Amino acid sequence: MASNLQRHLATKKALGIIYSNRTMSRGTTLQSLGGVSEPNFEKLVSSCGIIFTMVSNDAVLQSLLSTVMSSSQSLKDKIFVDCSTVHPETVSEAVAKLKSKNASYVAAPVFGGNPIAVDGKLVFAIGGPKRATDVVKPLIQDVMGRRVIDCGEDATKASLLKIAGNIVTVNMMEAVGEAQVFAEKTGLGTGPMEELIGEAFGPVAGGYSKRLTTGAYAPPLDSRPGFGVSLAIKDARHALSMAKDQGVQLPGLELARANMEAAREYGGECLDSSSMYGVLRQKAGLQFWNEKSRKE
Repeated sequence: MASNLQRHLATKKALGIIYSNRTMSRGTTLQSLGGVSEPNFEKLVSSCGIIFTMVSNDAVLQSLLSTVMSSSQSLKDKIFVDCSTVHPETVSEAVAKLKSKNASYVAAPVFGGNPIAVDGKLVFAIGGPKRATDVVKPLIQDVMGRRVIDCGEDATKASLLKIAGNIVTVNMMEAVGEAQVFAEKTGLGTGPMEELIGEAFGPVAGGYSKRLTTGAYAPPLDSRPGFGVSLAIKDARHALSMAKDQGVQLPGLELARANMEAAREYGGECLDSSSMYGVLRQKAGLQFWNEKSRKE
């Protein structure tokens, strides 16, 4: 996302990105494109009018905002754009805190995995003050994303849409995993099944199938999964918690969450969100690992 934004800014001969990360070495590619590193988040905020964040969970976002809120610097007219998946209550708190400092918060969570992000084809849900979203949208549309779904001025609605969308995402991974285990056990084979999934149910479902057949659901321990299983479990728990509050049952998501948790317990943190496939394999009498995944 950041690389695509930096390339866009370069074509416009605009000021480049200043970036920060807990592991600064991950910004090497961005730096080669003209991005400028700044390990200190507080200093980064002081230098920027628009601050994009993408973090792993609610606590990290709250910590970052607390850091800048407690500093003496002015946040007047700054726009904070968070692309993470966080609970609407977290969004509501962030909106209120930043508003007290005359700053704006825009919720802009994304739909799509790493290959889609690389191609700049993510889908963004966006919510926040119109003055702020009007500034931000040109940095997203046809730059980092193919589509922006406007959720209005209430930033929590964008968070809600992301959480609702994750119900579909996780259930789809569960369904694709079940179908592929069925295909393997019956002798149909995963190849024809994958071809059908891609052709009949679209590239997203086809991409999930490839995570399984290529072994990406359980990548080598020295690599990073496409989307970590713990992040997916966190997202599922957000949806289940909110569903419980509203008296809504999500039995499919409950099953998928339980399978993801079982996968993490068996294979550790270095697993993809699609690793419920390994548990489905075990339930069918197969090994957790397939021939292209890691083996332990």
